[in-house]
Parts: sequence; C-alpha cells; structure tokens
Amino acid sequence: MATLQVLVVDDEPGIRSGINRILASYTVGFPFMEEDFEFSLIDAATGEEAIEILNNQPIDIVLLDNKLPGMDGMEVLAYIKNQKFDLDVMMITSYASLELAIKATRDGAYNFMPKPFTPQELRSSIDNVSKHLYLKRMTRKMQEEGKQIRFQFLSVMSHELKSPINAVEGYLKMMQEKQFGDKVDDYDKMIDRSLARLRGMRNLIMDLLDLTKIESGKKQRKLRDTNLSDIAQMAMDTMEPYAIQRSVRMKLSVIGSSMLLSDPDEMEIVFNNLISNAVKYNIDGGKVNVSIEDNRNEIIIKVTDTGIGISKEDQEQIFEDFVRIKNNQTKEITGSGLGLSITKKMLAQYNGTIEVSSVADEGTTFTVKIPKQ
Repeated sequence: MATLQVLVVDDEPGIRSGINRILASYTVGFPFMEEDFEFSLIDAATGEEAIEILNNQPIDIVLLDNKLPGMDGMEVLAYIKNQKFDLDVMMITSYASLELAIKATRDGAYNFMPKPFTPQELRSSIDNVSKHLYLKRMTRKMQEEGKQIRFQFLSVMSHELKSPINAVEGYLKMMQEKQFGDKVDDYDKMIDRSLARLRGMRNLIMDLLDLTKIESGKKQRKLRDTNLSDIAQMAMDTMEPYAIQRSVRMKLSVIGSSMLLSDPDEMEIVFNNLISNAVKYNIDGGKVNVSIEDNRNEIIIKVTDTGIGISKEDQEQIFEDFVRIKNNQTKEITGSGLGLSITKKMLAQYNGTIEVSSVADEGTTFTVKIPKQ
C-alpha cells in the first residue's frame, strides 16, 4: 500500500486533530490504480511553519486554511505555485470566504472544502484530490517517458486491429446477404478466415498485456523447478494443428536434464514465441527442431527451422518492440511485432541471452542461454 503525505495547515487545533482522527485509518483505492493509498499526516499552525515543512520534505497533499496568523493561505498557495512543488492543494475555508476559495482554485488550488465539514465530506474530498494527484502524475510520466512508445502502440493497434475488424465485418455482411448461397457450407472459407483474423487479434492483445506486465515490473513471478521439456512439448502441441496444415514436422530432443528454477508461465511465453515463429515463417513441408541441452552451468535452447530466413539487416532489429519483417514472403503472416521483444525481455530477468543466426531461403536458428543460478 502506498502512502500519501498530507500537510494540514490550520491555526485551529480542533480542526487539525479532527482531520487526523478522520484520516488516520482511512484508505483510498480505485480500479485503475495499481495499489491503494493510506495517509500520513503532518500539522502546521502557521503559513511560515508550512513553508518550512514544504522546503524540507516531500508532501503530496496540502489541506490549507486561508485565514492564518501572519502569512495567510493565499500567500502560501502563491509560494507553492512559484516553487512548482509536485502536490495538490485543497483550500479549507469558512462559508464567508467562498469567493476567495474560488479565486484560490484559479490560482492553483485543486479544490476547496468549506467549514464546517463532516467526516464524510472530508473523506469524499480526499478521494477526489488523491485520484486527481494520481492521474496527474501518471499523465506526466507518460508524457515524459512514453511519447514514442505511445505513438508506436497506437500505430500498431490501429493498423493491426483495424484490418481484421474490417475483414471480419466484410465476411459477415456477405454471409448476412447470402451472396454465395443459403448453405453454411458455402461460407466455410470465410468462416475460417474470420477465425484466423480473430486469433491474430487475440494474440496481439495477449502480447501487449505481457509487454505491459514486464515493462511495469508488476508481473508476479512464481519460481519453481520447471521441466522445460514439458513446456516445449506443450508449445509444440499448441502449434500442431497449424503445422499439420503446412505439413511442417516438429521434433524435440533433450540432452541431460531440462529442469530449471523458473516461472513456468514465463518459460511458456518464451517457447510459444520461438516455436510459433518457426512454424509460421517456415516453408510448406519444412522442419522445426527444438533442442534443450544441460550444459553444466546453463541451459541451452535451440529452435531451428527450414524456413524463409532473416536478412542481416532484419536480424539487427527483430528484438525491438513492434518490429516485423515485411516482404513478399511475410505479407500474409499475422503478428504483433512484439513476440521476440517480449522473449528477450523475459530472458533478461534470468540473466539469459538470445541470439539469431539465419540464411535467406534456408532457415533460422534462435539460441537461448539461461544460467542455472
């Protein structure tokens, strides 16, 4: 649970102690927030005391009375604005000072709360100011760190989701209008294509979720002794229907132990990405060989295909986010451009590495090395 530091600035001891009692065990949470907030409160009886506190420790929320001895609340608000502190201010004012409180919101205060207030009114106000502070900080973080990522994200999403949606919509309209007959069998090809498009959309969404969890550091890892051979076989079984359609033969070989202390879900993502690529970018009638070798201090995984290969130029960028190989041989192959990027980031959590070697029109080998310790 995160803690927000709240500075209560009021010359009335009863107000300060009342706010402390009301918020002492109060928490705020919203579905879009990663964790709930609790509150740690600090008191100041004067504006001068408040400024000293602000200068010496981080504060998230200021509950600021306007009528203070010496420096008044508006002067404190002006100081906060000039210093550009990363916090939100909520004015506390009597009903007679409502006009002044409204002016304060124009001068930088988030909101105001008139005296006298009930515990429920205070909690409601704290809910709102906490939510506003959280969203403001998240927005700024995205603006500072994620402009390019957001642009890439939106570009990929708009392209990758628009195309299949348009295709499925077109097929459904043709079926609705019975353009090719009254029998369901007349539309088998359209149904198959629609299902393939929907699978592609689902895979894109799952890839984006995996990427988000890795980037945010919020993915909960469950490490245990994992049989990589079982995980690899599961990934091959998943791809088997598509491999059969392409007449692609898959083979798994294990040398020594295939046990590794790891998160099975993460290893499943690694094998799924590598094996699905080996089948998708293969030739009809091709082969996929998966090997797992216990090499003393590390596990070596190799996934080799007899497919279309990857050019030297493409090999240098295939592990970057949203990168897809685009040529005449790949134009009909769906993908998010995130699989290999996610795989590399996943392996980095184990101090693992992934390398690629490839020859155009002959095939590709991905080599993964994961230290045992």
